Amino acid sequence: MKIPGHAIIFALLAFFLTACSSVDVEDYAGTEPRLDIAEYFTGTTRAWGMVQDYSGEVQRRFTVTIEGRVDDDTLILDEDFVFADGETDRRVWRFERVDEHHWIGSANDVEGSVEAHQYGHAFHMNYPLDIDIGDRTIGFTMNDWMYLQSDGRLINRTAMQKFGLTLGEITLVFEQVDR
Repeated sequence: MKIPGHAIIFALLAFFLTACSSVDVEDYAGTEPRLDIAEYFTGTTRAWGMVQDYSGEVQRRFTVTIEGRVDDDTLILDEDFVFADGETDRRVWRFERVDEHHWIGSANDVEGSVEAHQYGHAFHMNYPLDIDIGDRTIGFTMNDWMYLQSDGRLINRTAMQKFGLTLGEITLVFEQVDR
């Protein structure tokens, strides 16, 4: 069966338009419960997570303890990771509040500054991150989304992207410890 050329072009165009469209964090304005990352992460927060490859296979599992504090309009998140294989890591985020919905962030292992936005129950940011895989380092763009649930837990989904393709995903569930 021969497929007409215009049908192939239309199918490819539809695929690329769908692939290029994305949710905007502002779409969540007005949703509840309202997430403010400074309020949520002040104090101690624990999280449980996993890293999956492009096929969905779990590659790593980990826990993270976060100590958060606010100095003036800067949220400082000191994150201590413990992986199932015993490896540990540490990341310190600094987020400066620009306005009710907008933050500028930086971290010790992230190149440059990161724009982040929060609306309703959602928080979103994209940032570059170099990750050691085997004996090499690969630079990814992390497409990071957080969603506050009505029970106070926060679900975090991060797509690890390279050349626009999602090659891995990170999933975390956060729970506040000392409130």
